[in-house]
Amino acid sequence: MNIEVRFRFGLENFQLNVSLNLPGRGVTSLFGPSGCGKTSLLRAIAGLDRHPGGFLRVGDLLWQDGEIFVPPHRRPVGYVFQEASLFEHLTVQGNLEYGLKRVPEPDRSISLERAISLLGIGPLLARSPITLSGGERQRVAIARALAVSPRLLLMDEPLAAVDLERRQEILPWIEALHQELDIPVIHVSHAPEEVARLADHLVLMRAGQVTATGDMHEIFTRLDLPLALDPEATSIIEATVIGHDEEYRLTRLDFAGGEFTVTRQPIATGSPVRLRLAARDVSLTLQRQTGTSILNILPVTVDEISLDDDAQVTVRVLAESVPILARITRKSATELGLQPGMQVFAQAKSIALLHSSGPGTE
Repeated sequence: MNIEVRFRFGLENFQLNVSLNLPGRGVTSLFGPSGCGKTSLLRAIAGLDRHPGGFLRVGDLLWQDGEIFVPPHRRPVGYVFQEASLFEHLTVQGNLEYGLKRVPEPDRSISLERAISLLGIGPLLARSPITLSGGERQRVAIARALAVSPRLLLMDEPLAAVDLERRQEILPWIEALHQELDIPVIHVSHAPEEVARLADHLVLMRAGQVTATGDMHEIFTRLDLPLALDPEATSIIEATVIGHDEEYRLTRLDFAGGEFTVTRQPIATGSPVRLRLAARDVSLTLQRQTGTSILNILPVTVDEISLDDDAQVTVRVLAESVPILARITRKSATELGLQPGMQVFAQAKSIALLHSSGPGTE
């Protein structure tokens, strides 16, 4: 199943002109600065704003073309807004049941009980929304969106209205949805760290235009795009826990380009994890170093080099097929004689794990 999206309409300061063919699985993040048209596009997909001439097909469901416009209440869509927007005169249970009225029983692919379980809100059912924390309110809002058994889940900056502590509370539950449900999600964000943790597919937007779209790991490391040249440039890597060294309190991780060792993590062997490597924490050498405190040293191939400024360059290397960014000085690149195709070694000084405290924990 693919999602075909074509919209062209005027906004206050610019024209939104988008043509996309998105995957029908996983999380697609619309990413870009505030005011670039992300939310406007999401509302058009939901049918909340009608724009003549648009086209939208979700799998075998045609929701809009030159003649057809399916109104929003007839689209099997779950929508999570920045604000939870719960009905304060209803309990949490009442809020969850409210949307079920428009979903015939034969079309209910996600039971209310499962939505409650996935978001961990069972203890909250009898409470009034005004007694909930911001994180709890947003988890209820997500469960309410799932309770209508959507074919597509839309999330408009679901963490924007909560503080950092509440974001860390909500993120594992959103990750669990990704793992447990086979529903495509289109997610809007302007926060790179949120996208790095949640997205599979990335759509970069600027001033109403799509500047790039593709696999998230590739988009983060493309040297012709701004993410790779940002001071906080990052590589995202999928790995699997393959064991623990209890003597030295370390965890071993396998990925397509080799193996990493990190400080001991309470994650079960066999669990998938997502890693983040900051470009500034990766250095390059011509020979494998010995007598060093750095544990993670990988053979890699130089793929591409970009001059950041007079002092620094960003080097994209490949560990087998996995792209990794290294931010080094221009002097170092010159003295090493770096050229595309060279075999070198990448040293990762620090590796962050982007994982949930869900079913994969010990």
